[in-house]
Amino acid sequence: MSAEPENVRGPRPREPAAHSHEPGSYREADRRALLIAAGLTAGFMLVEAAGGLITGSLALLADAGHMLSDSFSLLLALGAVTLAARPATARRSFGYKRAEILAALVNGVLLVLISIWVIVEAINRLGDPVEILGGEMLVIAVVGLGANLVAAYVLFRASGDSLNVKAALRHVLADVAGSLGVIVAAGIILATGWDQVDALVSILISVLIAASAWSILRESVDVLLEAAPKGTDPEQIGLAMAGQQGVEQVHDLHVWQITSGFPTLSAHVLVGPGADCHGIRRELEAMLAERYEIRHTTLQVEHTVVQAPLPLDSPQG
Repeated sequence: MSAEPENVRGPRPREPAAHSHEPGSYREADRRALLIAAGLTAGFMLVEAAGGLITGSLALLADAGHMLSDSFSLLLALGAVTLAARPATARRSFGYKRAEILAALVNGVLLVLISIWVIVEAINRLGDPVEILGGEMLVIAVVGLGANLVAAYVLFRASGDSLNVKAALRHVLADVAGSLGVIVAAGIILATGWDQVDALVSILISVLIAASAWSILRESVDVLLEAAPKGTDPEQIGLAMAGQQGVEQVHDLHVWQITSGFPTLSAHVLVGPGADCHGIRRELEAMLAERYEIRHTTLQVEHTVVQAPLPLDSPQG
């Protein structure tokens, strides 16, 4: 969805210049962070799955299933970063930059599916509880919390503007919440022997998983539907462009994102009959880059057409 204010006119006071940042979400730091997080997640997923089978804890098995999803998602995100860094071609003029958005969308869908599976299994367990080994469950959950915190810290430091890395971070943060829930459940089981708390905590974990998926699904769909970037007001941008000296009219204005951190703009600009088209275009490009951090622009600048007055009818003799 592209915003398209028609015939935007009028001056707009200048705003303070925004802090500049480069749009590349495909730094080597992203690759290293994703690789470290994927290794930690995949390694501990095996430990947690084995622990869930040994202790009989659904919460541990649910968290292991979530970490399996995370391992796949982190590897998918790593592949997307690698693809996005590939150079553009004549057929793919923007390269593979939207690979990270597709990866983020798949990650969000996986989170929702995992949460549904956990809820169904937990409801079955409530009616048919099993004996849980609370001590072993507690030890595994504490170690898992440590591994998840390290992975979250690594991804947080590298996330920047990358929607892909942010999606991976949300996966790991959901794991942190899951580990905390398992620790609480293990403590209650050890203190009271109430095994049903394992299933209840599993349901709580699934709700947290679904909540973490919502924002990333919404953001990735917005990019794919070519909505204006979050925090960007196309009408305000159109007014600022129309307020530039020499500009008479701005229309067919579109603002969207190629990928996270890569805003793009196109517009049709009409200037006065004697105005310098190329000079005004350069001024508009500089203003858009300085004020709105939009550096990829396509501006069609043309002179307005002045119609000659119609000749008066000559008197009849």
